[in-house]
Amino acid sequence: MKIIMAHGSGGAATSDLIEEVFISEFGTQNATALEDCAVVEGAGRIAMTTDSFVVTPLKYPGGDIGRLAVCGTVNDLLMRGAIPKYITCGFILQEGTEVDLLNEIVHSLAETAREAGVQIVAGDTKVIEGNGGILINTAGVGFVPEDRDISSTRIRPGDAVLLSGNLGDHHATILGCRMNIQNEIQSDNAPLNEMVGNLFKENLSVHTMRDVTRGGLGTVMKELADSSRVKITLEEEKLPVSPAVQNFCGLLGLDPLYMGNEGKMVCFLPKEESEKALLAIKNSRYGSEATVIGYVESLSENEGENSGSMETKSSCGEVFVKTSIGGLRRLDILQGEGLPRIC
Repeated sequence: MKIIMAHGSGGAATSDLIEEVFISEFGTQNATALEDCAVVEGAGRIAMTTDSFVVTPLKYPGGDIGRLAVCGTVNDLLMRGAIPKYITCGFILQEGTEVDLLNEIVHSLAETAREAGVQIVAGDTKVIEGNGGILINTAGVGFVPEDRDISSTRIRPGDAVLLSGNLGDHHATILGCRMNIQNEIQSDNAPLNEMVGNLFKENLSVHTMRDVTRGGLGTVMKELADSSRVKITLEEEKLPVSPAVQNFCGLLGLDPLYMGNEGKMVCFLPKEESEKALLAIKNSRYGSEATVIGYVESLSENEGENSGSMETKSSCGEVFVKTSIGGLRRLDILQGEGLPRIC
C-alpha cells in the first residue's frame, strides 16, 4: 500500500493510518493521548528544542530518518545539561510513500525513543504531493537540574577539550550512499544519554558541551570560541578519524574537520578533571574512541583583533590546529554549501 492524499484528509483514512502505523508503535500514555495536546508532568527549569529532518536517503547504513529524528532532538537537550523527557513527532508524507517503508521508520523511531528514555507524547501527520518522500519535525522537552549551568559562554582558559569519538562517519555514509561508493562506513547516529549521564555522575565541573553535527568540528569550535571569547588549540595528531573515513576523504578531497556527525559531542572542563571525564565517556555506550583533542587559553589582544569574522572584533575567539609538522592552521566556520540534506 502507498500513501495517498486521502491519508491526509482527517477522515477515516487518516484515522486508519494513525492507528495502524503510529499508535501500534508509540502506544498511548493515557486515555486523552489522542486529544489536541498532551498534558505532562513539569519541572522548575525546562529545556525545549525543535528540529526538522529531511535526510536523503531515508535509510542508510547504521540508521534512518526515524532514528536520526530522535537522536538529533535528544542530543540537543542533553548538550544544555537537560534530562530529556518528552518529544513530539510531525510526519509530512509525500504521495507515493510505501506504507511498509513508513512502518520501518516509525518502528526505528520508537525503538530509539525507548533507548533514549523519552516518551513520544504528541504528533501530527500531513500528506502532500510528491514522489514518496518523508520529512519529520520534532520538538523536545527536558528538565534541567537546578545545579547545572551548561552553556556555550562558559568555556574558560585552562579547560581541556574532549571529543567522544571518530569524525565524519555520518557525512561519509550519506555521501557514499548518494554516490554509490561501496564501503564499510556506517552512520554514528546515536543518543548520548548514557555518556552525558556518566559525566554528571562523576560530579565533574562540565562547562560546555556541544554535539558535532552540520558544519563539523571546525565550525563548532569556532562558534564556541566566539561565544566564550577564548583561544582553542586542537592537536591534529589527536583528532580521531577511522581508516575507512580517512580513505574516503582522500578519494574525494574532503576535510574530516568539516564533515557532519550525528552521535558525537565535545566537552569542555578543567584540564585537571580531563582524565576522569575521559574514562567516564569511554565507559559509556558510543564513547570507546573518545580522546582529549586540545586545550583552551586566553585570547591575546592581537589575536582578538585579527579575527576575520564579521562579528564585532572584541567578541571573536580563535581556533587553531597544531599540525603534525609543528605549524598552526587557523579554523573558521564552514564557508559555502556543505553536504545538503544530511539530517
